[in-house]
Amino acid sequence: MSTLLEERQAAIHLLRAGYSVDQVAQQLNRTPRWVRKWRKRFEAEGWQGLAGRSQAPKAHGKRWPEHVRQLVAQTRSELEAAAALGTGLKYIGGIAIRTRLKAKLNGALPSVPTIERILREKEMTRPRCKATPAKIAYPHLKPTQPHELCQVDIVPHFLTGGERVACFNAIDVVSRNPTGHAYARRRSQDAAEFLVHVWQTLGIPRYTQVDNESCFSGGFTHKHVLGKVVRLALQVGTELVFSPVRHPESNGYIERFHQDYDKHVWEDIYLESREAVQQQADHFFRLYRHSRHHSRLHEQMPLEVHYRTAPHCLPADFQLSPNKLPLYEGRIHFIRRVRRDTTVSVLNAAWQVPNSPLDKGVWVTIDLRCKGATLAIYDAAPDVAERTCLVTYDFPLSEPVQPHIPHHATPTVTLSSLTLPDGILKLGEKVVLATFNHTARLTSRLLSGTM
Repeated sequence: MSTLLEERQAAIHLLRAGYSVDQVAQQLNRTPRWVRKWRKRFEAEGWQGLAGRSQAPKAHGKRWPEHVRQLVAQTRSELEAAAALGTGLKYIGGIAIRTRLKAKLNGALPSVPTIERILREKEMTRPRCKATPAKIAYPHLKPTQPHELCQVDIVPHFLTGGERVACFNAIDVVSRNPTGHAYARRRSQDAAEFLVHVWQTLGIPRYTQVDNESCFSGGFTHKHVLGKVVRLALQVGTELVFSPVRHPESNGYIERFHQDYDKHVWEDIYLESREAVQQQADHFFRLYRHSRHHSRLHEQMPLEVHYRTAPHCLPADFQLSPNKLPLYEGRIHFIRRVRRDTTVSVLNAAWQVPNSPLDKGVWVTIDLRCKGATLAIYDAAPDVAERTCLVTYDFPLSEPVQPHIPHHATPTVTLSSLTLPDGILKLGEKVVLATFNHTARLTSRLLSGTM
């Protein structure tokens, strides 16, 4: 399934290659009139002309009377004066204005967005001054081979009609090999099912990095709780790494992948069901895995790099237990910031960090063994040759820890059986792949700076 933009671009590619209008229309299952329309648009505006145009009305049907607009401005002025003089609260936005207008107007009231638009037109707004947060140098892993670090994240979207979809995506940081699945919700059960899918397809990496959403962490209420996803990671044998709170840069590889995912799966196309989302996403994933656009991969495909060394995959018959999983031996990691009170927050509990500069990033590791568990705080990630342990604590457990029994790796699929030869690609799909590679190369400078 191609997007509308890709289909228009494919038509131009075919026309420029020498195909007739009728041949292109037949190839793309479109009418000749449609082909001529986009040829004319391309001739007049170039590639940018193929992008969709806004369907919003050119003029708004309702404009509030001038006396209402004046009353909005007057009310804003009154609220500003009261806030400045200390005689009222410091709420001067659209909601506060609309609340006060209820006492001044009989009948219908303008909406909050309308009030804010009126204020902008009357130049009564001022840009919000966003405080520039202090840059925190967080520890981070520096993998050099595939299967060392896989980053996982969720990007929300809405289907046609308004239903929310939670799109779980994952990518191997070194090979850039991705996978993903769309779920109706983002529960711990959904997160666990997706991680099973990741470990069965991409393999079990040494580290699996996630953010701090409750579906991954186990919630924000009780102290020391090791949730479903944590227990599953311990059972499988990967070391779960929790990114810093509210710091997407630490999960930057998957965050940047979301940009490509959004562009190629959701842009210029109407998706009415999760099945349609998955079909469109699978098409994109396959093209992405076979693309050579990543400058850091030196014109190699993610699939090539990923399977150069055999991944250890979770068995295909692995079943996610509906019951509470036991604790197994293993390690869990947290990248955290030292707060003003010289503590870090891990699993809803504060842990003191002595002799550490304020607002510094540290690496926290919970090590579970059959004889007990410890929590240690370090100044660097575990792959740094020389690092310092700042402090160690006993970590409280309410249940025993089981010895870890490694799963047998499933037979590794060879690269030759996964690579789709160009000779069996349909012409239209070749064009889409070429289009994707061309688009990706335009962003490679941005990606190569940090990926």
